[in-house]
Amino acid sequence: MSFDGAGDRREESQAGNGTGNGSVAAPIRSTYSDRRLRLNPNTDHKPERYDDLQLEFDPSVFSSLERHLPPSMLGVPRDVKLQFMREILGRYLPEGERTRVQRHREYRQKIISNYQPLHKELYNMHPASFFVPSFIKAITDNTEESFRNIMSEPSPGVYAFAMLQPSFCDLLLSEVENFEKWVHETKFRIMRPNTMNKYGAVLDDFGLEAMLEKLMDEFICPISKVFFPEVGGSSLDSHHGFVVEYGRDRDVELGFHVDDSEVTLNVCLGKQFSGGELFFRGIRCDKHVNSHTQPEEILDYSHVPGQAVLHRGRHRHGAKATTSGHRINLLLWCRSSVFRELKKYQKDFSSWCGECQREKKERQRQSVAATKLEILRREGESMI
Repeated sequence: MSFDGAGDRREESQAGNGTGNGSVAAPIRSTYSDRRLRLNPNTDHKPERYDDLQLEFDPSVFSSLERHLPPSMLGVPRDVKLQFMREILGRYLPEGERTRVQRHREYRQKIISNYQPLHKELYNMHPASFFVPSFIKAITDNTEESFRNIMSEPSPGVYAFAMLQPSFCDLLLSEVENFEKWVHETKFRIMRPNTMNKYGAVLDDFGLEAMLEKLMDEFICPISKVFFPEVGGSSLDSHHGFVVEYGRDRDVELGFHVDDSEVTLNVCLGKQFSGGELFFRGIRCDKHVNSHTQPEEILDYSHVPGQAVLHRGRHRHGAKATTSGHRINLLLWCRSSVFRELKKYQKDFSSWCGECQREKKERQRQSVAATKLEILRREGESMI
């Protein structure tokens, strides 16, 4: 999306009828049409909730975008803000993409209307029963020191910590098994989590979206603001939540790749298994994603149930073969629309890309060496 000319200098806009349901009444002349979005979000503003509406975009997109509205828009009725944001989004999303989004929303609604949850307590956030006490305390204290107290950093930019209660892992595994049983019995064709995994399920698609959104907003964002600010960790506004399954009759391994995320949370749910180590091979921008791995960037990490790993989505990684048993992981890809927009105009990613850093240092080294040679040359000429 663009952050200038949001109103497009149009003279008229349509506003809702004040019911808050996104329906449109007669057009009225808008006093907001020439206002621009804020480049930086208003962090003090508490946005409206839009998850009670049937919208063409994910409700979290509207809640996030609302923080970028001009000050004069923040106090207007929700339906006016909604219409204003719809017009902005509509200008920057191709018709084909809008159709795809609508079809996926209909697909998701069909599942939710027919699938009966097994453990309804999973569908709302209950921190005390979901998380281990040390994780809750770190989030409550909300300081870099409190986060580091529960974390190890086996390689720069990879953070590991205890997160989930065993009982929560068991419930979520049971819910996933119940969903897969329903899929099999009804012969419902579901979308898999991504193009690399043939097994697993998208948790957002069968009702866990709101819970995972709260997980990101209230528990991952505070950490990301501290450790990943240079890749949008301070402005995460959407997510993709899913489970992946590995074993003899499932996916066996996962090849070398980067995630479609700014920050990735990867939590092992269980069960009993051997192998399946995660491997990390350095952080890269798009330009350098296939560049050589330096020795100091190599990390192999053994996952255990309940343990979380948090890393940049651009941290190249994969999973080695699960040699026995059944391994299931919860993945939460956290994204920032603001960072993605700003990244389009950047060329130097040396603040976080390992190869950009090395290239920058090499240019500096060559510049210093050239300067020294020039000084020596001039000194030599002056002695003649």
